[in-house]
Amino acid sequence: MSDKPSSGNSKVLKILPYLSLLTVLAVWELIVDTGLVPNTLLATPAQVLKLFIYKLNHADPDGAVLIVHVLTSVGEALTGYILALLIGIPLGLLMGWFVVAEGLVRPIFEMIRPIPPVAWIPLAIFWFGIGLTGKAFIIWASGIVPCVINSFVGVRMTNPVYIRMARTYGASDWEIFRKICIPSALPMVFGGLQVALAASWTALVAAELIAADAGLGFLITMGRRLLMPDMIVLGMIMVGLTGVAIGIIIDRVEKRLVAGMRR
Repeated sequence: MSDKPSSGNSKVLKILPYLSLLTVLAVWELIVDTGLVPNTLLATPAQVLKLFIYKLNHADPDGAVLIVHVLTSVGEALTGYILALLIGIPLGLLMGWFVVAEGLVRPIFEMIRPIPPVAWIPLAIFWFGIGLTGKAFIIWASGIVPCVINSFVGVRMTNPVYIRMARTYGASDWEIFRKICIPSALPMVFGGLQVALAASWTALVAAELIAADAGLGFLITMGRRLLMPDMIVLGMIMVGLTGVAIGIIIDRVEKRLVAGMRR
């Protein structure tokens, strides 16, 4: 008996996500329209959509349209995120293979790792202000931890048979690290990228909620100050959609890179 779904079931599976989304939107609209949740506390999907269209073409009092807030958050997130990758991934890979690197770095890393990223926000504001540098630092502090951990574990999970075989053929430690350990660790590394993205995005929004003059977190804060639940919900939805889009890009890069290295 085949485990593959029939064509009819396949069509149903393709429709289910859309049905699920429409159901959530319909229930959301219903609980607000019927007064189960007051409109002063929660906007309807129609109100959020209307505000979305409006803010695409109309600026805030500070002169920023919606796309400016999105690009501001993405720019800040990518700056800190890329720094976390450039530092965290090589550091984790080196710690996973070279004993000296692990001995030098791990004690410091273990002391810093338990500190929540939001705990760095007051110091970041004190050191760098509320601009790009301060937020990039907070994002870096949140993203570097999963990058280091996953890269470290990925190297440690390398099949020892491959390592012994390489040593038999006279490969040096550096050659084994470069040609065996790094390719073997890639799936774990990219898993760390997804975790780092979630952590970085969360830290960015938290930082923007506390101190910012633009960005999606600032949009949410402005909605709270103006008592506009539709603006708060719009900011939350844009945070989710933007994070999903970046995650999809990372996933596609991972598949192409891993597939290319396996050829």
